[in-house]
Amino acid sequence: MKVSILLENGMFFEAKGFGARGTEVGEIVFNTSMTGYQEIITDPSYAGQFVVFTMPEIGNVGVNEDDMESRGAFLKGVIVREYVDNFSNFRGKKSLGEFLKEQNILGICDIDTRFLTKTIRKEGAMMMIASTEIHDKNELEKILKNSPRIEEIDYIKEVTTKEPYIHNQGAWDSKEFKYKPKKTDKKIAVLDFGVKRNILNELTEAGMECVVLPASTLASEIIKMYENGKIGGVFLSNGPGDPLILKEIHEKIKELLKAKIPMFGICLGHQLLSISHGYPTFKLKFGHHGGNHPVKNLIGRHPVVEITAQNHNYNVPEEIKEVAEVTHMNLFDGTIEGVKYKNEPVFSVQHHPEASPGPHDSKYIFKEFYKIVK
Repeated sequence: MKVSILLENGMFFEAKGFGARGTEVGEIVFNTSMTGYQEIITDPSYAGQFVVFTMPEIGNVGVNEDDMESRGAFLKGVIVREYVDNFSNFRGKKSLGEFLKEQNILGICDIDTRFLTKTIRKEGAMMMIASTEIHDKNELEKILKNSPRIEEIDYIKEVTTKEPYIHNQGAWDSKEFKYKPKKTDKKIAVLDFGVKRNILNELTEAGMECVVLPASTLASEIIKMYENGKIGGVFLSNGPGDPLILKEIHEKIKELLKAKIPMFGICLGHQLLSISHGYPTFKLKFGHHGGNHPVKNLIGRHPVVEITAQNHNYNVPEEIKEVAEVTHMNLFDGTIEGVKYKNEPVFSVQHHPEASPGPHDSKYIFKEFYKIVK
């Protein structure tokens, strides 16, 4: 089917569709990962975005239940150079096209993704509209101009769990091809802003049972759980959108900081901790999205370089050094990737140590959190 695409900068394209039908408005970003398209597509942090894959061929291994990073897909659309419908993998259960139709997500192919990527790299991430129904450029432009921007929308309410639940499943066993239950001796609360399943798996693998809570959970409830010994720490998850608009969550984290609860944040959680300490985040030109970003670990006498998975458009400012020690730095652009707050049992990282998809260099960070959890 025909798909018409209009970028915020006025560029107009025609392509083919392989997913759901409809008209969607969102922010366009690119991802440089070579593998793991299902994990990327089901990462709630992409809510409100169209993801351009720089890997030219997508769909060849199909989709399966084990590689889901959440209960579904929350992004606006998937943009690929060449889509493979006839998948071939012993773990594959359905095609990517079938999955996108079930999830009501646009799939777009037969378009020059190299050109799109270079455009985003030059001009920055921008809003766009794609439609299988509307093909008039002027009509698409009118809808795009009258639609809210991604930084104006709170997607946390859409992606967070509706009810608390317990997670005690460990990491993937590559010999048995399954996730295995894990014995744990500590318990933490996970504030779910769009948490990935493999983050929960790695927290559990490190020895912590996860009590996953809706983002709307009151700080007083969490503090009570901590004071009553039901949890020994709090994890602030990844998630979508602009952290600056989440005013209620900022206040919640400030209350948790006052209670001196051990805390660890990843991605959005990292950004929210910075804002809650009084250091607002800023937006990167085109963000970091991929599985090949070199990060320097500054801890210890001999700094080492880790190859990391990344997915974020926002970053913490240099001024955060006033209240925190910088523990990790991005070697592509020198931005801050990790901090440990002074005189507080609190630290955070911008990159994704759970590596789904991506390298495993940073998995040790989950054990570091385990050490400070009571």
